[in-house]
Amino acid sequence: MKLEEAYKKFIEKHTKGRKGERLRRLQAGQGHTMRLFLENVWWPALGNFEDLHPEFEINDFKDGLRFIDFAFFIFAFRIAIEIDDYGTHIQKASRWQHSDQCLRQNHLTIDGWKIIRFTHDDIKERPRMCMQIIQQLIGKLSGTQIIQHDQISIEEKEILSFCLRLNRSITPSDVCLLLSIENQTARKILHRLVEKSLLIPGGEGTKRIKCFRPSTNIAPSSIGL
Repeated sequence: MKLEEAYKKFIEKHTKGRKGERLRRLQAGQGHTMRLFLENVWWPALGNFEDLHPEFEINDFKDGLRFIDFAFFIFAFRIAIEIDDYGTHIQKASRWQHSDQCLRQNHLTIDGWKIIRFTHDDIKERPRMCMQIIQQLIGKLSGTQIIQHDQISIEEKEILSFCLRLNRSITPSDVCLLLSIENQTARKILHRLVEKSLLIPGGEGTKRIKCFRPSTNIAPSSIGL
């Protein structure tokens, strides 16, 4: 899928069902900085917008509502990505607002969020650096193995992508339907992925492994997904 098509679907997905302030924030956020981040940084780094949520609503420490520019969920981790537009965050911020933003970030940290911040200038002029920060953080949180893309076949990549999207264990029958192959062939591919430490066997029966789940040692970006 090309960037333009993926971006359109991404916005449509997150616009659907929103109303009030949640919708207004999303529509207001579809400006230059938001799109620049997605095009210059996120898409080149990961190649998809899965599990990325723009203008993500949370309850703050004052029992009010706050919005994170982008929230990303991977395994058991929550990543808050903030884009600091110089004019908005610095020039127009009062001393009280600056203090409030610091408290907000502290409470996000206490609540278990991993927070990374980028400036508009960085995502415009140094996107590669921003990409590396995101990839390094995701790799650290997920214990990512560095795997060469040519070490993974097309079929293996399709299975891993399918498994990560479902966020559950898969069975040989799932793979048979996905790839239109026989059960024996599906099992061979699944066992190859186990040997590469990309899948973990689970639900063992008396003779055969019944299901497989993604290893926590991988992240989508590490295998070209």
